[in-house]
Amino acid sequence: MSIPKEKIISLFKETGALLEGHFLLTSGLHSGTYFQCAKVFQYPRHAETLCRHLADHFRSERIDTVVSPAVGGIVAGQETARLLGVRSIFTERAEGKMTLRRGFEVRPGERILVIEDVTTTGGSVKEVIAAMRDAGAEVIAVGAVVDRSGGNVRFDVPYHSLLRLEVAVYPPESCPLCALGTPAVKPGSRGLKSG
Repeated sequence: MSIPKEKIISLFKETGALLEGHFLLTSGLHSGTYFQCAKVFQYPRHAETLCRHLADHFRSERIDTVVSPAVGGIVAGQETARLLGVRSIFTERAEGKMTLRRGFEVRPGERILVIEDVTTTGGSVKEVIAAMRDAGAEVIAVGAVVDRSGGNVRFDVPYHSLLRLEVAVYPPESCPLCALGTPAVKPGSRGLKSG
């Protein structure tokens, strides 16, 4: 049984995680709406509620490991893995390329579930999929808490999101929010430096 869309939106609003303004997304696009999953996930009971639905959706897939892109997907990946009873690891950008670091490894043929917090274009997830395949693992499926593409994002494996909304995004050169003179803020984690 899936979690009602209204319940997810309510959790985001209740925790202050559904932001309105002018935002620079990880994809480079601009938007007037931002889903800050970290504000929902700061409450472990909410993380468990959301990720239980992701875990239940993929429970029959014989997943070995959940892999998430840092930083946004880490909590969702960790909690989904816990509920599936499997290992959780994450990828990070090193010299512009999504890669496993911190001693994380995957085995050839290992069955991978990629979990992300929010997808817009799916770029980070596609990089994780490529990194897993380069390491010889088998990517089984992708899951996300929020798909803000309205279902337009596509992967070459099954994809399931808990909340699917079509949220307007704009290229920077034709952004109406930029035209109004409001500065774009970047609440995400793409620019974080890793040690």
